[in-house]
Amino acid sequence: MSERRSMRIGVGVWSLVVALVALVVLTFLPTQYVIQRPGPVYDTLGSAKNEQGTSIPLIEVDGAKTYPTGGNLDMTTVQVVGNREHTPNWLELALAWMDPTRAVMPIDAVFPQGLTSKQRDERNATMMVDSQHEATAAALTELGYDVGAKVEVAGTVEGLPADGLLQQGDVIVAADGEKVTSAKVLRAHIQKAEANPVELTVNRAGAEQKVRITPEKQVSDGVTAWLVGVTLKTDYSFPIDVKIQLDNVGGPSAGMMFALGIIDRLTPGELNGGKKVAGTGTIEADGTVGVIGGIRQKLYGARDAGAEYFLAPAGNCDEVVGHVPDGLKVFRTESLTQSLAALEVIAKGGDTSKLPTCTAG
Repeated sequence: MSERRSMRIGVGVWSLVVALVALVVLTFLPTQYVIQRPGPVYDTLGSAKNEQGTSIPLIEVDGAKTYPTGGNLDMTTVQVVGNREHTPNWLELALAWMDPTRAVMPIDAVFPQGLTSKQRDERNATMMVDSQHEATAAALTELGYDVGAKVEVAGTVEGLPADGLLQQGDVIVAADGEKVTSAKVLRAHIQKAEANPVELTVNRAGAEQKVRITPEKQVSDGVTAWLVGVTLKTDYSFPIDVKIQLDNVGGPSAGMMFALGIIDRLTPGELNGGKKVAGTGTIEADGTVGVIGGIRQKLYGARDAGAEYFLAPAGNCDEVVGHVPDGLKVFRTESLTQSLAALEVIAKGGDTSKLPTCTAG
């Protein structure tokens, strides 16, 4: 009897040793994943600390009358745990898989091949600055200002049609005689042209000239696109000075909430009726709201920050359905105009059940 008991104890000890060894191996074994989790939430109507630790307003306006605001218009963020140099271990991934507030992502989806963490941060910082310009343009356009849009070439892609034909600093005035008012308008024109040459009217160093470029077909994941291989940026001549200040946050997904914050500062009354509203979405100068990443983590981040309502891009609805935290009402939006309409109902205490929401399918 004692011999059998000794054998059982021995087997138990060895099982424990094997389990501990396996745990140690899993702890140090490299992975190919990173973890997304809710990041900080910032009220675009409020302030945040800069790199010097000084509290400064997220949005400042000079050159126009501003009005008091109330409640919150929160922009939400996502934090990434891990990078190519230091990936989470398997134990951390297992815990994240079981946590609805977190998402396990293939590392290539967050840190593209050939891009260092520093380069990714720099790219995201550039995208944040661009989104702030687009947010200002969208807000001022919504309020009836002329923002003086100017589409400029930031660079070309080697080997694609625009290489050698367009130069950095070129201002694209027209495409086939049609005025180019935004990068979106130009891209749409190129897609419509397909394989037919596009004649661009370009202002180069103060002199106007014509450039003919034939788009090149590219198929990715079954989707066909026509490319000329040019990186564009849109400069504006804003009639008033809008300064957006937020350190250490990158990417374009705060655009819509910045636009709403600007409008709230420039119009009488409280856009949100004094309530706590959060949201996310890219923004274009024409007010179009675009998809973003990490929507589920942003929903939980908003809920934990006390938001009652959330404005989500229509393009993210498939990820929203079935993943809305208790206590949060989510409304779908495709444009700045729709977002403002939702805020009007919320502010007036109206029937929010009639507002567009995300539905299955």
